[in-house]
Amino acid sequence: MQRCPWAGDDPLMCEYHDHEWGTPLHDDRALFEFLCLEGAQAGLSWRTVLAKRERYREVFHDFEIERAAAMTDRQLEKLLADPGIIRNRLKVSSVRDNAKAALAAIDEHGSLDTYFWSFVDGRPIRNAWRSPTEVPATTPLSDRMSKALKKRGFRFVGSTICYAFMQATGMVDDHLVDCFRHGVDAR
Repeated sequence: MQRCPWAGDDPLMCEYHDHEWGTPLHDDRALFEFLCLEGAQAGLSWRTVLAKRERYREVFHDFEIERAAAMTDRQLEKLLADPGIIRNRLKVSSVRDNAKAALAAIDEHGSLDTYFWSFVDGRPIRNAWRSPTEVPATTPLSDRMSKALKKRGFRFVGSTICYAFMQATGMVDDHLVDCFRHGVDAR
């Protein structure tokens, strides 16, 4: 079975690649989780974040948006001592800030799903990359998404993070053409 080379032979990365990455995701809580985790990954490997994901879920109330938005400064400060997450003050506080921005987007658009998927007109973009070197880190679309999210008050949403978010949540199918997952979840 051929898969995208970035998964390597690491069981955790293979599981993520085979069952999550690139699968169209429409659940607000899960979309919020991925946005926060992609932001936590900035400057680090995805493997590092993936290994800490369960602890992130525990300390950020399973990424329930309302509960994350209501976290206090004291709660966030306490998390800076937790080795189970990435202990960067700005990244930790961005979860609460992003939750507040997400609630505002939900108020305006009805759901995060509607808002985020509007950037791709509600349908996954299916690319046909043959080599990992062809896959971009950013695109004009991720640039637009980044600018729009920053304007709404989201943090840790640069263009590279936005593109990774779109790949992870299936807005963009960047499985290589020889990967068994390429096009599997396209509508």
